[in-house]
Amino acid sequence: MRLALRRIGNSLGVIVPKEALQNWGVGEGDHLELSVRGIRPVSKSGASHAMLDELKRKLAAEVVSRFAPRLIRAHSLANLRRWRENGVWGPVYAEWQEILESSSDGDLFAAMLGRDESSNRLRQSPPYVGLLPRDVVTRLNEEAAG
Repeated sequence: MRLALRRIGNSLGVIVPKEALQNWGVGEGDHLELSVRGIRPVSKSGASHAMLDELKRKLAAEVVSRFAPRLIRAHSLANLRRWRENGVWGPVYAEWQEILESSSDGDLFAAMLGRDESSNRLRQSPPYVGLLPRDVVTRLNEEAAG
């Protein structure tokens, strides 16, 4: 479906057909989300913890699939050093540092890909942030949003 841009005051906008709004279950006063992939209704249920945990796991899996453990360690340890120098340090970072400084790829992959509470907690503050290209992160976030 094509929508035409129309002048609305000093701005430009679109008129979304009533049928599309009904299909989405939204009406006047509800919010829509605009992304590079299109316009869609904002999830009324919000993102659950389980959904966020799964998104973080998918981001970690993408890192693991693209980069060797040596590179993940080097990048992550550099981030941790920078964060410590800038006064941004928390207990979880000490846990990450211990994992990253060990020579066990198994421990690293368990933290990055595990489905247990410890892995979920660690992935909330991932030191490997910045390895993935922005478009990949955007795509995974949009896929998680539905």
